[in-house]
Amino acid sequence: MSDHTPTEIKLRSRSRLLVVSFAGGERFELPFEYLRVHSPSAEVKGHGPGQEVLVLGKENVGIRAVEPIGQYAVKLVFDDGHDTGLYTWNYLYELGSERDELWAKYQAKVQAKKDGLK
Repeated sequence: MSDHTPTEIKLRSRSRLLVVSFAGGERFELPFEYLRVHSPSAEVKGHGPGQEVLVLGKENVGIRAVEPIGQYAVKLVFDDGHDTGLYTWNYLYELGSERDELWAKYQAKVQAKKDGLK
């Protein structure tokens, strides 16, 4: 695994995007909702395979703060009170580079849940 240390992280509150740029020239615009529903916290990921929690209703979530954690991660403080996930540089890179696939999987799970409620 190569080192994916960001060269810049910008919080764009009005457009609800976290913009992350990497040394290799990659630049990802990550929507707050996407970051919230893919939080690396145990609350969302669970403590093992199959324990993931489908997070819903975060379309308007905001990020109040981006706090550096050492030289390897940031903690995102969301305005819904969620602040337990540490977003490592490699995880942010993964979220950016696999965004379309991960978002499609999330949307499919949301749709399946809605279909199950009908």
